[in-house]
Amino acid sequence: MIKAREIVKNFGDFCALDGFDITVPKGSIYGLVGPNGAGKTTIIKHLTGVIRQDEGTVRIDGEDVWENESLKQRVLCINDDWYFYPSFTVKQMARFYEDIYKNFNRERYQKLGEVLKIEENRQIRRLSKGMKKQVAFRLVLSAMPDVLILDEPLDGLDPVMRKQIMNIIISDVAERGMTVLVSSHNLRELEDICDYVGIIHNGKMIVEKPLDDLKGNILKVQMVFGDGFPDALKDEIDILHFSSIGSVNTLIVKGDASLIENAIRMYNPVVLDKVNLTLEEVFIYELGGLGYDFSHIIV
Repeated sequence: MIKAREIVKNFGDFCALDGFDITVPKGSIYGLVGPNGAGKTTIIKHLTGVIRQDEGTVRIDGEDVWENESLKQRVLCINDDWYFYPSFTVKQMARFYEDIYKNFNRERYQKLGEVLKIEENRQIRRLSKGMKKQVAFRLVLSAMPDVLILDEPLDGLDPVMRKQIMNIIISDVAERGMTVLVSSHNLRELEDICDYVGIIHNGKMIVEKPLDDLKGNILKVQMVFGDGFPDALKDEIDILHFSSIGSVNTLIVKGDASLIENAIRMYNPVVLDKVNLTLEEVFIYELGGLGYDFSHIIV
């Protein structure tokens, strides 16, 4: 389990994390989402022990992360700018990982090579971005991590390779109980794989829930009334967004679905239809409630 509490991190006068909390259950896939500059990469650097918090605690499986060499054997990270020695070939980098990580599994490395087919004698620096990412996943997954942290991990990969890599990760979670934290701008991709989602804004966690609960808390409802939309309804439910095209009124509302539906039915709608929201829409309207202007978005 990943558990950080009341994390504060300042860079000069800039507060990157301001009382930040996060809980990632063991054996889950957790999606961390937020706008640019929200603090996603900063918290990842804390979880991997790259930087130390000014205040608060950062623990994985009950152990403090900072300067914990044995823990770092089990916690591995792939980010958008994965580091490698410029002169190394794929084979040389594999030997380096095998020397560093005690649980490196050579048999698994060979097996992953059947899926991630990169010539081992090629210098990594001469590979495309997508091919470098394949090498990174092959090496890191061969080290058999208990915790895998991914920061924009799939950029540069084609759709087929993305699917293959995520299937491997999902299999590791199911078979080995690996814990995965993924930070990505591709919310549709996260929606396909995540059990839990946390939304970060201005260095704070604003909502953290199982994905199904998060999506169930915000609804898109379309309705038609014989005498036009009843203005009194606006005072009875928490409307995040309202639009009207012809006689069809579309509302994004927050709260208990059954209570919202009952409130609407009191005004005898001719048509009432609930539409499932995507994670992308949930993200938009959660942030919209914090002052972001998404009025240009068509719903």
